[in-house]
Amino acid sequence: MTQQAQLELEERFRVLRASLSAEQWSDWHYLIARVEELTPADIALAFRLMQRVKNLNPTEQNQHRLTELQKQALEETPALAITSSRESKSARLLNNAQSLKEQIAGVFSHPQFTKFKRPFTLFVLTPFFLFAFYQIVIASPRYESQARLIVREPDGMATLDPAMALMSGFGVSGANSDTELVKVFIHSNDMMDYLENTLKIKDHFSNNEHDYFSRLSDDASRESLFNYYSDKITVEIDDESQVVSIFVQAFDPAFAHLMSKTIVDHAEWYINEIGHNLAKKQLEFVKLEHLKVEQRLQTAKSGLISFQRRHDLLDPEAEGMALQQITYQLEGKIAAQLTELRALKSSMSENASQVIQARSQLESMQQQLEKERSRLTSQNPSVEGLPEDEKNLSVSQILAKFSDYKINMELALQAYTSSQVSLEKSRIEAYRQLKYLVTVETPTIPEEAKYPQVFYNISLFLAVILMLFGIGRILLATVAELR
Repeated sequence: MTQQAQLELEERFRVLRASLSAEQWSDWHYLIARVEELTPADIALAFRLMQRVKNLNPTEQNQHRLTELQKQALEETPALAITSSRESKSARLLNNAQSLKEQIAGVFSHPQFTKFKRPFTLFVLTPFFLFAFYQIVIASPRYESQARLIVREPDGMATLDPAMALMSGFGVSGANSDTELVKVFIHSNDMMDYLENTLKIKDHFSNNEHDYFSRLSDDASRESLFNYYSDKITVEIDDESQVVSIFVQAFDPAFAHLMSKTIVDHAEWYINEIGHNLAKKQLEFVKLEHLKVEQRLQTAKSGLISFQRRHDLLDPEAEGMALQQITYQLEGKIAAQLTELRALKSSMSENASQVIQARSQLESMQQQLEKERSRLTSQNPSVEGLPEDEKNLSVSQILAKFSDYKINMELALQAYTSSQVSLEKSRIEAYRQLKYLVTVETPTIPEEAKYPQVFYNISLFLAVILMLFGIGRILLATVAELR
């Protein structure tokens, strides 16, 4: 057909399109009914509309019906086949373009796509653009100051005598517990109260200059303030080096630095206070042990002196040695006297004066020996005021009793000497810092805002909302299928 005929056909097709609604234009059942109505009156327009039906539902039946209409149109209107190659090519291009346009319009105007497009816009696109606008334009920037610390402590074993150190349990390493203690203290209500009293952190975080969703509520409770504070303070511990990293967020870089420095100073004070308290407890323990040892020494000394006074002895060991010496001397003299008496009897009679004198001296020395021996082994008469276990004691028993008292005093004296050394060392250590914080990195002054992380937050929000929307669509489709 000529270009003019093609334009007239397309004009009639546009008028038909305008007279139909979007639902009718996308419903191929309705359109095929209109094709049957138009076939007797306008076979060319019916053929053109059938092309639309074939694009919406390209089944074999619709393709066959389109071929039949094409044949009928050529039979009734032979001019449709008379066209130049240029006109035919232009018509084909125009038909193809119009067909593509109709297919695209048909997809977007399809009821199923309309049902999908409205929830997607409502539950995905609208929240996404609102969140992106908030992150890019409205959200208040937050600055982060960081500091790094490490806990150190001297060797507590050097303070005490080795025996007492093992008994008291000092010198046990506790680096892991100390770093965890620092972390717990920073995230405690005590630290929050100290920062509130010192820096007024609630006024800073609830300032109306910051956006509503980032700042703290003006009438926030103590629990809400603590949760907000815990969210803005991050403490990390390196498992290998035991370095404690502190990250503090604030709306102002100077306030973030000041807050970080205050936290470090107060944590250092806390660890030092713990160290001094431990030193005081250690000193009190050593003092108490020293008092016990000193009391034991005084008791042993008093017992020894009282024993000497009760028995009127200066040194029982020396007196016992003297008695033994006298006995040994008498035994030697008796042996010499016996030898002399035998010699006299060999040359004189039994009644000779010299023999009688020698015999008399021998008997005297033997009697004296028996007396001296009895002093060592026999019991003395009871003395008034003596305890029951010290009455009627011999010299050897008194000597054994005295040895017990003396050994107790020597042991008490050794314990007292060791305790005195430990006490002096503990007294010196009590004025030292048993545990202290070493600042590995001083609190930094941030120059650029680290939060919010706009690209990360927007990407994560989009991924989450798409996932939720997909799950919701699956659930709805499952419910509809089960019905």
